[in-house]
Amino acid sequence: MNTSWRSASLVATAAAVLALTTACGQDGTSAAEGRNVAATAAADGRGSGSGAGSGAGTRTGTDAVTGSGTDAVTGSGTGNGNGNGYGADGRQGSAGAARPAGRLAVVDNPEVGRVVTDSAGMTLYRFDRDTAEPAGSHCDGDCATTWPPVPAGDATAGTGIDQDLLGSLTRADGTRQLTIGGWPAYRYAKDTRPGQVAGQGVGGTWYALAPTGKKASPANLPGLSVRRTRLGNVVVDRNGMTVYRFLKDRAWPKPVSACTGACLEKWPAVAPVAADDTDGVVRKGLMGFTRPDGTRQMTVDCWPVYTFSGDRAPGDIAGQGVGGTWYAVAPDGKPVGAPEK
Repeated sequence: MNTSWRSASLVATAAAVLALTTACGQDGTSAAEGRNVAATAAADGRGSGSGAGSGAGTRTGTDAVTGSGTDAVTGSGTGNGNGNGYGADGRQGSAGAARPAGRLAVVDNPEVGRVVTDSAGMTLYRFDRDTAEPAGSHCDGDCATTWPPVPAGDATAGTGIDQDLLGSLTRADGTRQLTIGGWPAYRYAKDTRPGQVAGQGVGGTWYALAPTGKKASPANLPGLSVRRTRLGNVVVDRNGMTVYRFLKDRAWPKPVSACTGACLEKWPAVAPVAADDTDGVVRKGLMGFTRPDGTRQMTVDCWPVYTFSGDRAPGDIAGQGVGGTWYAVAPDGKPVGAPEK
């Protein structure tokens, strides 16, 4: 009789532990679809930089803007670039420094999202160190050879582009440059054929232009999905940005985030998404929990997940291994490449 009581007690205890593990200590509410708690760089972030110069900018439509800024320095030539520090070797591709823009179009690129092209199908780009309000260019000299400014003269809006978002600024050399949503538009010398997007993410400051003037980003991605990187398959959010785990967090008996305060500025918490708004991610422990500040955060395999502010474009994995505590998340929730305990 005593043996039977002890066996029943052990079974009940095991069931309770299993329930806690399965639920990740949740509060009983279902995960709701949402975006990151804090903004990531894949949104309309602007880089910082310095530079002097002058240029007046105007925007067609209901308002006018004035701008300043040419004759300055650009970002480093990382990413797709090499050589002169602007992402190309200084040789002009078919982008064409002064070729008219003509009728602009919108193209759906599976990796980048909806991007603006000129009449020849060449992708147009924006530079994080420029400004939109007021419109100002900080790309001159060698930079303007690698990233030819798009002339404003004959540019017209095609389907999917609001004509009122098209404008212009006057550069230091007196030429007029096209702006979209206030942002100066450029081509990239290494794009030699229509549809290429070799300039995406160069130096962490150059991005294809979306029809709104913002940075292009993948459209219609699930809340969480899987993307192939040099690390293998990793989990990404709805913007295509890599998702990470923090080894100082806890998952059992309930999720606990050790990333608070300033940490969250660098590592924005991923907001909960519904389980059916995921693709390729193992659904074990896939739910949300409430942080001490009252915000909700997503878990994968019961572990809190984040993005990294240092990732500038979809597919970037700059957060991998940072501090020996941050690692990309595999589809099964495990930290990719983390040291075994």
